[in-house]
Amino acid sequence: MSSTVVRNFDSWKKFLGERVVQAQKMGMSEDTISKLAYEIGDFLDEKVDPQNASNRTLKELWDVGNKEERQTIARLMVKLAKKNA
Repeated sequence: MSSTVVRNFDSWKKFLGERVVQAQKMGMSEDTISKLAYEIGDFLDEKVDPQNASNRTLKELWDVGNKEERQTIARLMVKLAKKNA
């Protein structure tokens, strides 16, 4: 894995985390944020071809998961983002 991919992923986590913190400051609940993350995950699954192994793995997990499992993935991505804000 190149250092560019790692830097880009770290930047993405930080960016997403900052958006989550902003949404919470605007009064959005954790549940609402997780629902939005789920909708974004669904959109990305349909429209974006993963360009690296990490993204491909996440897509494959999303593809095999049922709705409840995908909601868990979305919640975990929100938690990861908040940790990296």
